[in-house]
Amino acid sequence: MSIRPLDGITVVSLEHAIAAPFCTRQLADLGARVIKVERPGSGDFARAYDKQVKGLSSHFVWVNRSKESLTLDLKQPAALAALKTLLKTADVLVQNLAPSAAARMGLTADLLQKENPKLILCDISGYGNNGPYRDKKAYDLLIQSEAGFLSVTGTPETPSKAGNSIADIAAGMYAYTNILAALLQRGKTGKGSVIDISMLESLGEWMSFPMYYAYEGAEPPPRNGASHATIYPYGPFKAGDGGTVMLGLQNEREWTQFCEVVLEKSALAQDERFDKNFKRNEKRVELLAIIDQCFKTLSTEQLIARLEKAQIANARLNDMHDLWKHEQLQARNRWTQVETPAGSIPALLPPGLNNSYEYRMDAIPAVGQHTESILQEIGLNDSNIAEMRASGAI
Repeated sequence: MSIRPLDGITVVSLEHAIAAPFCTRQLADLGARVIKVERPGSGDFARAYDKQVKGLSSHFVWVNRSKESLTLDLKQPAALAALKTLLKTADVLVQNLAPSAAARMGLTADLLQKENPKLILCDISGYGNNGPYRDKKAYDLLIQSEAGFLSVTGTPETPSKAGNSIADIAAGMYAYTNILAALLQRGKTGKGSVIDISMLESLGEWMSFPMYYAYEGAEPPPRNGASHATIYPYGPFKAGDGGTVMLGLQNEREWTQFCEVVLEKSALAQDERFDKNFKRNEKRVELLAIIDQCFKTLSTEQLIARLEKAQIANARLNDMHDLWKHEQLQARNRWTQVETPAGSIPALLPPGLNNSYEYRMDAIPAVGQHTESILQEIGLNDSNIAEMRASGAI
């Protein structure tokens, strides 16, 4: 077995939903030991979001493989004491509890790093640890709204949310990369650090193109459904058999190729109405009529063949069933199996092929599956554990 980058690193996570679990799952992919602290009984509330995967939640199975589940009722002194003992030797603490919840339990950098100066703390919240929005509740859709994502996504008539949890994913990615950077920094200084991740700032960073497009009061990019807001033609187009093909032109060379090879109208490339992107963008309706006149005579496969011949970027408009059986993912052997409490399920390997190690793809835990073994590890005996179970602390 090859050595993974985070072998020997222990991460304790007070996590729920998506942002923090996505961060810590990626740390686990690289070999970290991730101890997931959950509520006794029900566990992470994301376990109950749906029952789409053999009775398990689609959200939960995505972001919780390769973890150990430790159930603790942190309102009980014995449970909180066990957590603090665990943190004395941990490398990283991640938390995305309600605002100020961790601080109320004494889980602050000042107190924890006094016991463990090498501990890295990562707080994930909606708006960050200070400022007027600090205590405001934040869910993925609410942050999509606050960050302006909804204002540029959807149709002219209807703003639309992303089909995945994009604000949570953004925050989880920045938490993940900041923790990796903090581990590198600790290697130089010998000391841990404190990371403050805001969902608003994470998605705000991803909104920088439309934000700069609206610089100094300029008109923001309009909502154009699946079409590009400022480049044309770039988006979905109907073929004659009813199929939808996505295509995108990036420059004038490609516009010429598109006219000559795809539309078979060479003269159109020099038409003054359309000879620059900003003109094509302004005259979308006029140009679409010309494109549709050609495309309605072609099947989806014929249209894609012409686009490929012209070296114009294109894609099929796949659904989730198409993604499950995508031939490129199969050709690159991107699927593996992961165990769950309900049996084995397929899982995509993490993005990025590395020839020096294999990703860790271990089981998704049942609620509290590792509670007793972890408590024994930090010095509690059978009698201590029995008392905690009787009181509901675990």
